[in-house]
Amino acid sequence: MRKRRDLEADATQLNPLHVIAAALISAAIFIVALILVVRFVVG
Repeated sequence: MRKRRDLEADATQLNPLHVIAAALISAAIFIVALILVVRFVVG
């Protein structure tokens, strides 16, 4: 387990643009995975 001050230090170093980029990339990967699963099941 990490100490709370380490967690707070990480939170202060986060760049909002990095968080947004990571969210968009994760969403794109999730959507592509869903499309592949649907194609596999239907086709």
